[in-house]
Amino acid sequence: MNFFIIAALASVAAAVPQGYGAPPPRYASSEEVAILRDERVIEDDGRYNFDMEAANGIVVSESGSPGAKGAINSAGAFSYTAPDGTPIRLQFVADENGFQPQGDHLPVAPEFPHPIPQFVLDQIAFAAQEDARRPSEPSSRYGAPQ
Repeated sequence: MNFFIIAALASVAAAVPQGYGAPPPRYASSEEVAILRDERVIEDDGRYNFDMEAANGIVVSESGSPGAKGAINSAGAFSYTAPDGTPIRLQFVADENGFQPQGDHLPVAPEFPHPIPQFVLDQIAFAAQEDARRPSEPSSRYGAPQ
């Protein structure tokens, strides 16, 4: 009986496909899109410019230069039409302050100061009361620093 179970497991393991095949296409369409413009300039000092435009309306433009501590500061924009027909345009700066995108389609945080909910104010007051009750001298027992 054990022999049959081991033989069944071995045949299942042998039937499993080995290796990796080509990934499935990401889009249902296999339409080829013509590149109308593709301009790339890379300077010896690390500066670069990249401009590309495709026949389907995708436009990409980016430029960059060396920044502090070996980083690259870049700025650019890209635009395309979303599947629902909405035109998308995103401008960005990427530097020592991180990636900073701007676009009408991006969500916007509420303006500050916005109303603070009462439960938040209650929690802040409770925390202040706990801090006031805490002894000012360090505790002799083991624990997190105070």
